[in-house]
Amino acid sequence: MSIFSRFSKKNPSSLAYKRQMAQMISNKRIRYVGEKKDGVEEVIGKGGSISIRDDEILVFASADVLLRAKIADMDASELLSKDGVIITAPDLERGGEMRTIVVYYVYYR
Repeated sequence: MSIFSRFSKKNPSSLAYKRQMAQMISNKRIRYVGEKKDGVEEVIGKGGSISIRDDEILVFASADVLLRAKIADMDASELLSKDGVIITAPDLERGGEMRTIVVYYVYYR
């Protein structure tokens, strides 16, 4: 086993990976945000940003906080196109309701 094999594996359930992912997606400008409910995605906000405050991640769009969740409790994965991210987490704004949102970034050429 080489030394590099220890670091090449990513554990998405680890706190270090979640913090790294939160840092990577923070300060991204948002084109729009969709929420998946019963297999159907609907647009819930347009324009905004993703930010980190203390140990929480906040998704702002349409002048509202669409999602506020603890970084330790969220699952985030980038879209294959790298145009956005899927975040699944209990929303602190809605009393801990589990939500899955899809955030699409503003694309710059």
